[in-house]
Amino acid sequence: MAATTLFELVSPERLFFSQPVDMVVVPGTEGDFAAMPGHMPRIATVRPGVIVIFEDGKPKERIFVAGGFAEMTEETCTVLAEEAELVSDLSLPAAETRLAGATEAYGNIAAASEPEKAAIETELAVASAMVAAANGETGYH
Repeated sequence: MAATTLFELVSPERLFFSQPVDMVVVPGTEGDFAAMPGHMPRIATVRPGVIVIFEDGKPKERIFVAGGFAEMTEETCTVLAEEAELVSDLSLPAAETRLAGATEAYGNIAAASEPEKAAIETELAVASAMVAAANGETGYH
């Protein structure tokens, strides 16, 4: 049996995913990174995007995340996500509605406080990434 990495994805609501995988590609804020068996330990921030889980050298599952943190060791990769949903469960109309709301809020950002501005910018990034994921722009085909 080939070596595997235990991948766990935790959202605020639940343990979303927990099982051994060949490789997982995570959208990091400094670029995508892959976690595989024997990976050098690392802690990284996760940007809004799609986590791709590989088995037998092929993408098996795609999960949209709204950002968070990742911790990798030689045997595990754990992602603590702010929000997580299977890409196959995303609704393009709902994602577009979310993006429209974020875009409208961004249009009024000048009147917002600094914490509100940060929240609006974060929501715009999440909504944009969700629309891309719902449109099938997940990479690693």
